[in-house]
Amino acid sequence: MGFCCLTYNYQLFFFFFCLLSLLFPSSFSSSFSSNPQCSALLHFNNSLCLDRDNSPPLDSFASSFYYRSNIHMCDNSYPKTGSWKEDKDCCSWDGVECDNATRHVIGLDLSCSWLNGSIHSNSSLFLLRHLRSLNLAGNSFNPSLISSEFGNFETLTHLNLSYSYFSGKIPYEISQLSSLVSLDLSYNYLLIIETPVWKRVVDNLTLLRELLLDWTDMSSIRPNSLMNLSSSLTTLSLHDCDLRGKLENNILCLPNIQTLDLGYNFNLEGSLPNSNCNFSSSLKFLDLFEIRFSGELPDSIGSLKSLNHLNLQYCNFTGSIPTSLGSLTQITHLILSSNNFIGPIPALLGNLTQITYLDLFENKFTGPIPSSLGNLTHITYLNLYENMFTGPIPSSLGNLTQMTYLDLSQNSFRGLLPLSLLNLPNLSTLRLYNNQLVGPLPSHICPQLDLIFHLIRLSLSSNSLNGTLPSWLFSLPSLEMLGLDDNEFIGEIGEFKCNSLDYLDLGYNKLQGSIPRSISRLVNLTYLYFFVSNNSLTGEIPFLICNASSLEVLDLSHNSLSGMIPKCLANFSVLSVLDLRMNKLRGTIPATFAKGNKFRNINFNGNQLEGQLPRSLANCRNLEVLDLGNNKINGTFPYWLESLLKLRVLVLRSNRFQGSISNPKTKFPFPNLRIIDISNNQFSGSLPRKYFKYLKAMMNVDESEVGLKYMGDYYYQDSLNVMMKGLYIELVRIQTVFTTIDFSNNRFIGEMPKILGRLKSLKGLNFSHNNLTGYIPSSLGNLTNLEWLDLSFNKLSGEIPMQLAELPWLEVLDLSHNQLIGRIPLGKQFNTFDNDSYMENLGLCGFPLSRTCNNGTKQPTPSTLQKEEPENGFGWQAVSIGYGCGVIFGTLMGYLMFKFGKPKWIVRMVILEQHIMLRRLKNNAYKRGGRK
Repeated sequence: MGFCCLTYNYQLFFFFFCLLSLLFPSSFSSSFSSNPQCSALLHFNNSLCLDRDNSPPLDSFASSFYYRSNIHMCDNSYPKTGSWKEDKDCCSWDGVECDNATRHVIGLDLSCSWLNGSIHSNSSLFLLRHLRSLNLAGNSFNPSLISSEFGNFETLTHLNLSYSYFSGKIPYEISQLSSLVSLDLSYNYLLIIETPVWKRVVDNLTLLRELLLDWTDMSSIRPNSLMNLSSSLTTLSLHDCDLRGKLENNILCLPNIQTLDLGYNFNLEGSLPNSNCNFSSSLKFLDLFEIRFSGELPDSIGSLKSLNHLNLQYCNFTGSIPTSLGSLTQITHLILSSNNFIGPIPALLGNLTQITYLDLFENKFTGPIPSSLGNLTHITYLNLYENMFTGPIPSSLGNLTQMTYLDLSQNSFRGLLPLSLLNLPNLSTLRLYNNQLVGPLPSHICPQLDLIFHLIRLSLSSNSLNGTLPSWLFSLPSLEMLGLDDNEFIGEIGEFKCNSLDYLDLGYNKLQGSIPRSISRLVNLTYLYFFVSNNSLTGEIPFLICNASSLEVLDLSHNSLSGMIPKCLANFSVLSVLDLRMNKLRGTIPATFAKGNKFRNINFNGNQLEGQLPRSLANCRNLEVLDLGNNKINGTFPYWLESLLKLRVLVLRSNRFQGSISNPKTKFPFPNLRIIDISNNQFSGSLPRKYFKYLKAMMNVDESEVGLKYMGDYYYQDSLNVMMKGLYIELVRIQTVFTTIDFSNNRFIGEMPKILGRLKSLKGLNFSHNNLTGYIPSSLGNLTNLEWLDLSFNKLSGEIPMQLAELPWLEVLDLSHNQLIGRIPLGKQFNTFDNDSYMENLGLCGFPLSRTCNNGTKQPTPSTLQKEEPENGFGWQAVSIGYGCGVIFGTLMGYLMFKFGKPKWIVRMVILEQHIMLRRLKNNAYKRGGRK
């Protein structure tokens, strides 16, 4: 961690000490070096700390950004000042340059030197008045503003303060450095340049050849002022500066410009000129990433003959690529991705023989890949992902022997996989997923095996490849990612010999046999998928899988695996997804889920598991999805899961749970629960009103999320089988706004609680096949997002609330097999329901039933509907009667206790009589409410 930073007072003492030594050098020659500037350097160094990990606390984006940037910039960082010695002339110190004649310090390069601390205005650094070059890049001067004292380096020609965590406003005094040739303040944190300072920089720094202000806030600067910069400018880099407005189309005409980077200023708009307008013949680097251009890319782009780097990603260009691009014979990097280019790739691109990086992904290119691309023998990166290419993959791509990255995914390439691609000796990434490739993989490539030792990522998913999996696939020593899912592979999985494998997906195939025991060699395995669609893996889950303790996702679903769940899986420290659904697993769920685990999704649906749920599931504090449906699990409702604050999905359907659901044990149970399915069990008693009261996630409707977000992460999308609109279907992805309650096929009794009307985000509600009585609450009319409602096969009575007819999205309604009476409401969605929605309710009449209503049967309205009980269960009539009786009875009891004291028999009698009376009054109130 290095040296301690000096206090502010100590720094102040050294400042004055150095000032005296500069004014009277002979007086101090015995104590310090004969060059007083050496003392100033020592004091500057002592005011800072040495710290290799010099990143201050920032937000996550800034921290990751600086980490990546400094790794890139400071590849070989070391503490230069660590070797400074007082007894040596500072002109020999690392990073220090002196004038040979005057011995003045004229250059100081402390870039990437692990310096940490603040540079105040009284720093001894500012005593080095003869500096011509100052480079402090790649350190951590946080918190520090850029001091106005930097403006006093009158002879300074090069100033570099990049990547050093400076913040705040760039001082006006910087514009006084009229000798500056290079100014680099790029990639600091929250640095701002305001209009007056910018104007002075433009007017006064007329010798500038390099100006780099990347990541500086320039939102107040007008883009047209860029044309007023020094005509000597060769480098202008303003990447991600929040420039706004219209960009002058002659920006490419700065006379001596060689590097122009205006990328990631997404509030800039403009167009490129159709004529060459005297384009700078020296322009070599052009980055216009995410500027909002309009129209086609003009032919004039081909006149930039010296260009070696062109980035036009996310620029909204349309039309075809101009053939003039084939004239850019010096280009090495060409990035045209994420535009709306159409048509074929010009064959003239094969003339770009110096190119090493070609990125055309996310466009609408059509036709075959021109075979002339096989002439690009220097290319290392080729990305044609997500276009509309057709035809076979040209074998000429096998000539690109320098290629390390090839992505042809999400196109319509057809035919066989060219063996020549597997012969590319330097290829590390090959992505061909989501095409129409057919045929088997080559079974033997022994002569070429040494050539593909560098292959790290191989993705052939979502094609029509068939045959068995060749053994060489599992023998590649460097292979980390293998995606073969969604094909037609058959046979058994071979033995694993590549222990570097991190990601394996063999899902959606027709594989058979057992999981190989050699899976224990995959000690680095993080994501393992053997799931879904016609895979028929059999046998037990090998206990050797316990050695793969780095697993984060384990998906063995939709197979025919048998035996018990290995207990070790519950103790994996980083396992996030454990998906074993739709197998033939038996026994009990592992009893011990360790504290501090990372489980987010546990899915054991569709097995033969039995016994009770282990209470250690409450240790899964990150759990969002728990699906245990379609097993033989018994016991009572697991109320102890209510404390899982992140739980969104709870499925216990089709098991052997029984008993009543008692009141919650925590203050706010299931606060994030959006889907609960406990259907097809033997639950009894009343519906759990107090649980419904606290289902906060079902009460709040966030319209901004609709259709935008899904549960799951990049590698694993949560899916679920639900009873939806009368059909049992699989949701392959679950929208975060999807909410449903399914308590059907149980033994619940009593009335539906009015509080259900608060669950305004509900999409589906199913209480069918129970023994519910009483009225349908009119509060269900508040469920404005409801799409299906099934209350069939109960004993509900009274009329259908007219409020239900106002539900705008209701598609499926089933009120059949109840005891409902009266006229069926009309209007909106109710006009679309047929007889099946109301059958076996002998008291109902009106459309769509053939049974007409009597003239005296009026269309129900809110005022004529049944008087519904309030949340406490009493109507106003009952309360009035009870109040009167209570006054009389209370007066009498008060007199007796005043006269004789408070005997215990009177207390018991009062409590008992009140209980009986209230029950009688409540029953009578219900009976009166049910009469017409």
